Amino acid sequence: MDFYETTLNSKNIFSGRFIKLRVDEVMLPNGRKSTREIVEHPGAVAIVAIDNNNNVLMVRQYRKAIEKVLLEIPAGKLEEGESKEECAVRELMEETGYFPKAIKYVISFYTSPGFSNEIIHLFLATDLEKKSLEADFDEYLQSEAIPLEEAIEKISNGQITDGKTITGLLLARSIIGDN
Repeated sequence: MDFYETTLNSKNIFSGRFIKLRVDEVMLPNGRKSTREIVEHPGAVAIVAIDNNNNVLMVRQYRKAIEKVLLEIPAGKLEEGESKEECAVRELMEETGYFPKAIKYVISFYTSPGFSNEIIHLFLATDLEKKSLEADFDEYLQSEAIPLEEAIEKISNGQITDGKTITGLLLARSIIGDN
């Protein structure tokens, strides 16, 4: 079966600081026309940073889109011209004040491919060195270290609901368990 949709027309609706919104008119495989609302995103990184005591560095942060404070792994968007690894180190420093002496790419995944092209590149950071906190001016967050197994329990009991954090923690436990 052919699943491909042909774009007939594309209209930019909005361009913000880091996302864009467009509406595409598409031809469906059955020959009918439809529209797709697409959020364009430059991509992001997420970092599972684990210290020598098997604690994972997490951040509490208010998320306006859902009007809640979430417990998450450090993450942030890629800047133009920045490599994924550079972004991961920068974001970890900005959000926790720790520098990773060892950082390993794990996997990339799409967050919501039904309406967005955002891709997150996941990293595992270890051998952490405390530096100074370099938070962005518009980010208000609290950094904390939680035992990895306790963080996994928080997934199971619904205290951690962020998709990148769930993905990152479960994969990190899998990787660490394999070593």
